[in-house]
Amino acid sequence: MRELGSIHPTSLQEARSRVSTRRAFLKSTMGVTLAGLATRTGKAAQNPALELLSHDALGLAGLVKSGELKPIELVEEVIRRIEETNPRLNAVITKMYDQARAAAASPAGGPFQGVPFLLKDLGAQYGGVRMTSGSRALADFIAPVDTELVIRQKRAGLIVVGKTNTPEFGLTATTEPHLFGATHNPWNLGHTPGGSSGGSAAAVAARIVPMAHANDGGGSIRIPASCCGLFGLKPTRARNSLGPHLGDIMSGMVAEHAVTISVRDSAALLDATAGWIPGDPYAAPPQERPFLEETSIPPGRLRVAFVTATPAGTPIHSDCVAAVQETARLLESLGHRVEEQSPSINGQQFGAAFRTVWLAGASWTLHGVNRMRGRPAAASDFEPFTWEFMQQGAEIKAGDYLIAVTYLQSVAREMARFLSQYDLWLTATIAEPPPRLGTIHPGPSDPSSDSARILGRLLDLVPYTPIANATGQPAMSVPLHWNQEGLPIGVHFVGRFGDEATLFRLAAQLEQARPWKSRIPPLSASAG
Repeated sequence: MRELGSIHPTSLQEARSRVSTRRAFLKSTMGVTLAGLATRTGKAAQNPALELLSHDALGLAGLVKSGELKPIELVEEVIRRIEETNPRLNAVITKMYDQARAAAASPAGGPFQGVPFLLKDLGAQYGGVRMTSGSRALADFIAPVDTELVIRQKRAGLIVVGKTNTPEFGLTATTEPHLFGATHNPWNLGHTPGGSSGGSAAAVAARIVPMAHANDGGGSIRIPASCCGLFGLKPTRARNSLGPHLGDIMSGMVAEHAVTISVRDSAALLDATAGWIPGDPYAAPPQERPFLEETSIPPGRLRVAFVTATPAGTPIHSDCVAAVQETARLLESLGHRVEEQSPSINGQQFGAAFRTVWLAGASWTLHGVNRMRGRPAAASDFEPFTWEFMQQGAEIKAGDYLIAVTYLQSVAREMARFLSQYDLWLTATIAEPPPRLGTIHPGPSDPSSDSARILGRLLDLVPYTPIANATGQPAMSVPLHWNQEGLPIGVHFVGRFGDEATLFRLAAQLEQARPWKSRIPPLSASAG
């Protein structure tokens, strides 16, 4: 890999000149001037390139398309940000600078033309680049081809600059893999950014890039979005294809998408990547109109149910209760009808069924790793927790797995019944503020692998997010709250199956009512 070079001074000089002469364009296109950005962020506009990267991805693409900036200038600035910020953040674990510089020469002319992007090091494969999945077992695995999602991301004009940290195979809600070490939360370096898309969320929160790839099998988009103060939407099951290698994962638990600064970026990206490919086992219901268009349509008067108790009766932190209650009041002030109601879900039974499917998925992962390696893996190739999880999964009987799936399908029917009375269900995203690093997952110096204790801790932490994975419904975490310690507290909305439109409409309304984009963490590349 070529070493990072300094940004060419002529390029920056040209960028400054173009920006200073086109302030009117910025104001008309994004409703903001550089001076306004400096006021909102509390940081002086000493470097136009730094301020430009405070925009969302669609804003940057607008500057590229208008000739205000060249893609290579954005790529070099993101490289600089990675080199400056990542030593303390540990969010980017694979640098793809050469590939990014080459792609910047002729990016696709899609909605995100020339915009730098990061891929989570799990699920999405970029041909010719390693994909470790956070595991020693795949430390040397080189992806043979692009997955369909990456093909569509490139077609949308995105330029991949690197890959982000993830827990081993995405099995936990914190990003602390033994292979690469912990990713830190830019709001407080002693706390987790969440998981399993914690590397992506930390990088976006620190303003290295305006959005990054993420995926979600039990909350792995929404959990880190909550922990890092970002918008995170898990799409409807099968909205994005998992091809060409996979049809679904763990009976449809896993969905692909992103974490973003703005709602409109999430909508536009989903427009660019959504859709089945031949051979997919099923497809999401067709959308009525582009999701980006939905963000400009008022949501109307919605019926919203909210709850502050968990299905299993486990505790929820007072900060998270307050966030839900305050959001309910905000919704009422916006004209929505809000009631404290919840679907009838047996939390203990749900947890047991989800655990069965998750364990079986771990065993399936082990078989997949053996095929990818071309030889059997051993216990020493994995973290102790992962290996124990895989071995327990191998003991699950086929009948028990199908009983668990049948129960989870009954939960989907209960959620469909419940949401025939309401448009959305509001909960906390997670049950406590972002936990401290080292309190959820054992580190490399801890030989313990008490999977029952660790999984129990995880299910207590995320009592709501796995429900949307089991039912296939779209759900989002919205960054509306920060506690007295300055840590983000997300709130969680679950929508009807196939109805991302209502989620995007409400999210855009909430973004306008309580803007979050100008809230930047203490550790951020915007500090320059």
